Amino acid sequence: MKLGVIGCGKMGTALVEGAIRSGGVDSANVIGVDPYLGARENFARTTGAAVSESLSAVAGCEVVLLCTKPLDVRAALQALAADGSPRLVISIAAGITLAALEEAASPATRVIRAMPNTPALVGKGAAAFCLGTRATPEDAASAKMLLGSVGLAVEVPERLMDAVTGLSGSGPAYVYLVIEALADGGVRNGLARADAIRLAAQTVFGSAAMVLETGEHPAVLKDMVTSPGGTTIAGLAELEKLGLRSSLIEAVTAATRRAGELGK
Repeated sequence: MKLGVIGCGKMGTALVEGAIRSGGVDSANVIGVDPYLGARENFARTTGAAVSESLSAVAGCEVVLLCTKPLDVRAALQALAADGSPRLVISIAAGITLAALEEAASPATRVIRAMPNTPALVGKGAAAFCLGTRATPEDAASAKMLLGSVGLAVEVPERLMDAVTGLSGSGPAYVYLVIEALADGGVRNGLARADAIRLAAQTVFGSAAMVLETGEHPAVLKDMVTSPGGTTIAGLAELEKLGLRSSLIEAVTAATRRAGELGK
């Protein structure tokens, strides 16, 4: 696969670095394009791939990863359309629909819309993607390889992409708030700040790994920690009383709603 990357910022760099590390692509077959010298230099240093400031550099690429800001998507797709070559474009621009992508692209272009999240920067991302009308099963496999090289990647219908944005796209911020609050609780009860943050973060990390690696429902794992009349049930009772569960549900719903508004 010859891969072009338009937008060599943190996310584009992380996705390509992961794909190279996993063996999905070879750095010799990757070209990154960005107008900013600093972004190009970091991309080249991190991935070992070639870089350019000209969009024409990706003309021969079979797959193009579009990592620009949403306002720059249309111009990039129109520039790609100039040569009329068939290719797959995977866009990670928030809020840009498949219909908008296909309208701006050439008829020979197949498009996929994706939503990764920032933990992809450390190889622990969660991403979802949906296929355009011309995309093939082989294209879906390419998207899953690229996105999955830095974490989890799932295919969903486009109507659910706003929910993905509200959950996994915005979700890291909710989890950081939970980690901060857990650490504050530890500090309130005598722990040093640095120790409290490390313990809180590792607790969240380990708990998430338990869900993913065991396949058990979170409620089952929660009950494994909760002994009758013990410390955990006392803490859980407080969380239920103060509305942690409903607060998180409403946070995802509000972010989902806002994602829909931004996409219009």
